[in-house]
Amino acid sequence: MHRTFIPGIAPPALQSEPAWWFAFVGSKLLVHREGTLSQIPNLISLSEIGLVPIRTQFLGSLDDQPCYSAQLPKDAIAPDGMSLQGLRELYATLDEDFFALSGRAIQIVEWDRTHQYCGYCATETTQLPNERAKRCPKCGLVNYPRLSPAIIVLVSRGEELLLARAHRFPARMYSVLAGFVEPGESLEETVVREVREEAGIEVKDICYFGSQSWPFPNSLMIGFTASYASGEIKIEPQELTDAAWFNKHNLPQLPPKLSIARKLIDWFVST
Repeated sequence: MHRTFIPGIAPPALQSEPAWWFAFVGSKLLVHREGTLSQIPNLISLSEIGLVPIRTQFLGSLDDQPCYSAQLPKDAIAPDGMSLQGLRELYATLDEDFFALSGRAIQIVEWDRTHQYCGYCATETTQLPNERAKRCPKCGLVNYPRLSPAIIVLVSRGEELLLARAHRFPARMYSVLAGFVEPGESLEETVVREVREEAGIEVKDICYFGSQSWPFPNSLMIGFTASYASGEIKIEPQELTDAAWFNKHNLPQLPPKLSIARKLIDWFVST
């Protein structure tokens, strides 16, 4: 982040200054639309714009300004000058810092919503005061927000890189390969398996690149680079519609710049 975000659990004792409010109706975020950009509401309370949340969560502070997430009722209507939009829609219009916080917020809202009761004995849970966790007062089960680790890997062969199209992609867009980590796997083992399963080739020289939170719905994308070792491309048709080698100077339509997929590709092109 370009700004300084400090996570927190306990909110200020007195909310007397404006805060950033990441308020959701389902999976849609409440935003101001200003031209081509979207802005997060900055208010002391959502009641200022006539909204009453079902529950709220303190996220922490951004440059010393409080941040809250909020679950709004399903029938809540966006006030004049505001709209409700999905995070994918906001990917290109929301500031990078605020997009990252929006991803954090929706995951915490969903975790809070779905862990009001113990999954083992159905007793109402309580929020622990000093950590992001809910504890069952009857059986003692503690639940933390869930993360699903996934690898994403750029496979190179000289000046070429392997790009593929998933069924869900927009028309003509290609990206690098990705997949979820399975129980018992190391991250490197997942890289080898996913590339083999989806594209039919073997890789070597696996190196860590970086990571990115990806709130669709609760992934942590762990990025790698790898070199081609052997094999011919043979796609898994249930996962991909196409995969091919592309020269780094002649690429198809790519993912947006905020994504770690694009950061991997841009890094390779620049080397």
